[in-house]
Amino acid sequence: MDRFQAMKVFTRVAEVGSFSRAADMLEIPKASATIIIQQLEAYLDIRLLQRTTRRLSLTPDGAAYYEHCVRLLSDLDAMESSFHVNVRQPRGKLRLDIPAVLGRVLIMPALFEFQKRYPEIELMVGMSDKPIDLIQESVDCVIRVGELQDSSLVARRLGDHHMVTVASPEYLEQYGVPQTIDDLQHHTAINYFWGRTGRIREMTFIVEGRTIAVKMQGKMSVNDTDVYVDGCLRGVGLAQAPLYLAAPHLRSGALIEVLPQHKPTSLPLSAVYPHNRHLSPTLRVFVDWAVELFEDNAMLYGRP
Repeated sequence: MDRFQAMKVFTRVAEVGSFSRAADMLEIPKASATIIIQQLEAYLDIRLLQRTTRRLSLTPDGAAYYEHCVRLLSDLDAMESSFHVNVRQPRGKLRLDIPAVLGRVLIMPALFEFQKRYPEIELMVGMSDKPIDLIQESVDCVIRVGELQDSSLVARRLGDHHMVTVASPEYLEQYGVPQTIDDLQHHTAINYFWGRTGRIREMTFIVEGRTIAVKMQGKMSVNDTDVYVDGCLRGVGLAQAPLYLAAPHLRSGALIEVLPQHKPTSLPLSAVYPHNRHLSPTLRVFVDWAVELFEDNAMLYGRP
């Protein structure tokens, strides 16, 4: 029995709670995964997993062994990468998930250059805005907007995601230009809702150093950023759009900034990944590249 291979299989089974899913991720037959765990339990003379008809769970011994395995495998990856760093480039699969519009506008055009720089890294890129379970879906890294909610993950700050309040000239000509936050009660917005929950996103404004949230009335709500901006361009209502999307329309006059004295709150833009992946050389070069990409990125901050 290859004990390191057995540890890899065991940790993946423990993380996803399934022999078949773990086997698919590791590209081995399901029967092999089952046999490897049986051999590992026999070798250690302990029960690592509690099996029922519905689910797999770690025994107390299995939980303790899992923690040791994660540390050992991380140390092994770090040791091997330290010897390989001057010999060859990082290699292997790297699965990413990035926000759809941010990916299309800013990340993907540059990511093709990343692939040329690291030709031995095989990229799998998903583009979505929905929350995902990195462990369950075997994703190495996501780029997300907002504060990190899961303490089991690591977030490396890439920059700030700025928003801007805008409307079309046609809308403002018909309904007037709001001068204060209170004026917004007389205006309509095209609203954005979160696809998973259906919750309408409130507009936010910084007023005297405090964040004020305003729930706008509106006759249309969407959960696609491109459609959201397009609706604003067509005069459906006010919107708070990403600055990198609104900037070209602001320069052309197709959109006009509203309440510029009360900017929307900005949110952190981060690369997020599991603790046990932080020493992977493929992930390390990607995150370093992402930091470089977003550092003072002109488009992110609305500059030409």
